[in-house]
Amino acid sequence: MKILISLAVLACAAFPAFAQVQSLVHKEEKRRYLVYTPPSYAGQPQKAYPVVFNFHGSGMTMAEQMLYTQMNRAADRHQFIVVYPMGVKQDWNVGFGMSYLEGTDDIGFTEALLTKLKQDYRIDGKRVYATGLSRGGFFALRIAAELPHLFAAVASVGGPMPEPVVQHHTKPGKVGVLLVHGTADQVVAYGGKPGGYLSAEDSYSYWLKRNGLDPAGASRRVIDSDSGDGTEVAWVERGNGQLSVALATVREGGHTWPGADPFNVGLPIGKTSRDIDANDVIWNFFDKHRRL
Repeated sequence: MKILISLAVLACAAFPAFAQVQSLVHKEEKRRYLVYTPPSYAGQPQKAYPVVFNFHGSGMTMAEQMLYTQMNRAADRHQFIVVYPMGVKQDWNVGFGMSYLEGTDDIGFTEALLTKLKQDYRIDGKRVYATGLSRGGFFALRIAAELPHLFAAVASVGGPMPEPVVQHHTKPGKVGVLLVHGTADQVVAYGGKPGGYLSAEDSYSYWLKRNGLDPAGASRRVIDSDSGDGTEVAWVERGNGQLSVALATVREGGHTWPGADPFNVGLPIGKTSRDIDANDVIWNFFDKHRRL
């Protein structure tokens, strides 16, 4: 996903007061990331905080992901830390355009970053989560496949299960998975791409099977809280009391983050749903999960 936010808007926007640019060296390469701590963090020195990794789309930056998704507001409301990592050449290795095994070691970087965060911040190790948009969403699903011993749940927006991840997914471990995808997405097709990634519905089925959940017991509901936005959300979820797999199908929704400001600068990204706030539904999903 290329940049979808007006650069003029970004140029006028200051970093939130509690966001800090930091870096670490992984495999002889300097990797940057932004860390946002909610105001409550300083006032509760005995509290360990959940942390959410929020991965940007292809062609975006960590700052653009922070400003577009506005997840910091949810972090203030629900008291968690948000980390916005920066990909090498603004990309993440999910097996597209680079070798899955020999390309950029983004999984190793994620592990190293979590280790450093645990050293620098009060992190609740059982409440570590990952989300992302587009390529960042694809990568969140790779994290679910390869780091189930570190992450309790992930949420992917506009990025279903990459086939290279399916092919290499051999590590045991159960992780909560939420998929959010628009049916009118013209960048990453809801129906999948042969040889590239599964459909949103097949991705949902894949994670049900990986987590040992029977699809027959799923709950279903339709959300249309804004009747004028041209979208509605069909939510299906199956859980067992410890973890869940959910698919939020945004009918007529585009390649966008639900609830975000609709910064459409001429790119074919489609409608932004106002029926749900992605940050709140993602956090509410995460909050039900603890690392098993």
